[in-house]
Amino acid sequence: MNIEVTKPAARWFKEQFEGNGNKTIRFFARYGGCGSFQSGFSLGISQEKPEQPLASVSIDDFTFFVEEKDAWYFNQHDLKVKYSRNHDEIEFESIEVNR
Repeated sequence: MNIEVTKPAARWFKEQFEGNGNKTIRFFARYGGCGSFQSGFSLGISQEKPEQPLASVSIDDFTFFVEEKDAWYFNQHDLKVKYSRNHDEIEFESIEVNR
């Protein structure tokens, strides 16, 4: 699994989360909401340190990661994190892996 965070999305995270000193962002599976990976679940965001990362990427002093325990949610897809200027929010895209 790979994680891609676009530059506009990285800037959004920096603006939202830089003040408290913790520069690690976890994407995790949560029950409910509308997600593009698994029906009935969606992605959550939290600031916490990695324990057993499945995938991670560092951009502008921030580390974005997914834990191994959430691998089932992604169903062998990559994650692309984008920023929507129209909605002023983060969007997640599922990218099928052809490996």
